[in-house]
Amino acid sequence: MRRILNLYILREISLPFVMVLFILTFVLLMGRILQLMDLLVNKGVGFLDISKFIVLLMPSFLMFTIPMSLLVAILIGLGRLSGDNEITVMKASGISLYQLSRPIAVAAVIAFISTSIITLFLVPQSNYATKIHLYNVSKQKASIGIREKVFVDYFKGLLIYAEKIPLDGAFMEGVLIADTRLTDEPNTIIAKKAYLISDPRELTVTLRLENGSTHTVDPGLQNYRKMDFAVYDVNLDIGSSLFDEKKLKEKSSGEMTVLELRERLGKSGLEKQHLREVAIELNKKLSMPMSCLILGLLGVPLGIRTQRSAKSWSISIAFALVVLYYMLQLGGEALVQTGQVTPFIGTWVPNLVFGLAGVILFSMTAKETSWRPHFFWGIVSRRMQKHEE
Repeated sequence: MRRILNLYILREISLPFVMVLFILTFVLLMGRILQLMDLLVNKGVGFLDISKFIVLLMPSFLMFTIPMSLLVAILIGLGRLSGDNEITVMKASGISLYQLSRPIAVAAVIAFISTSIITLFLVPQSNYATKIHLYNVSKQKASIGIREKVFVDYFKGLLIYAEKIPLDGAFMEGVLIADTRLTDEPNTIIAKKAYLISDPRELTVTLRLENGSTHTVDPGLQNYRKMDFAVYDVNLDIGSSLFDEKKLKEKSSGEMTVLELRERLGKSGLEKQHLREVAIELNKKLSMPMSCLILGLLGVPLGIRTQRSAKSWSISIAFALVVLYYMLQLGGEALVQTGQVTPFIGTWVPNLVFGLAGVILFSMTAKETSWRPHFFWGIVSRRMQKHEE
């Protein structure tokens, strides 16, 4: 009997969980869709590369959407059961709140384990893999994007023209470059031959010119300077041509695992701002999985209600709590960055506040003590009834 009941409650929250998880993840993905479409349409990046970018972005989205979806699913599932008086029937049959909460606890533990794996392992690896894939795409775009007898402006501040490129694309001949990266002193570079050289460690692509000259005229058109060279390197700013992000030569805090973050914190001579950033990332990786357990605990007393008229209350309160949770998280991180609170307090405040509220509300609900303000709840109920009428 208990097994059937547990499976029944799990089924009630599993379908909303999957639907909400898909919707929230898609909404977050929409924030990157325009950039990805720009790569596909304007930058000549292939569909398979775009798909790989989407796959690599998923862990960073799921880290946030799994706890949010769990809370919404619990409120929707238990709200439906309580709204149809099924919770009342279960209690009348001698089933306590603690027994009703067992399948919810199982779902919260599964979400906790999934979020832990994603946050601690997949997110750092996917962030770093995204940077490497960005470099590979940029390298490929640099090699295939420069065509003979065509002016190319893919790279910031550079206009490149090649008179002749062999079929294998190994080099370019008759190269002309308009370099406007220094606005007060633009250059025109002419070279007989050029090669593309990539450095996977430094994540850079360099255009190496041979046997040419640079021509510079000052803004007042009074002075002209020419410099001949045997070899001249031009760094191609591949990062700004794609995502407008600075190229990073080492792992950022978001690309580090917990062990790497702890090792970074142990180094001496680091700036306080950088130490705070690393400490925030370390505590966030530990606190995000815990939010699944905290929100699961809070969702039980909030989901069990007796007002049949307040059917839309579940989704409304769920998103209000999610917004409040992440506002507390962002506010705490801001206080940490300014040095007003410690990283532990700043990143763990949402879990501490919501965890304390969940324990109090769960205990009062188990004792069937009313915790809702009667005046406020009466207003909400009357408005819901008018809305449904």
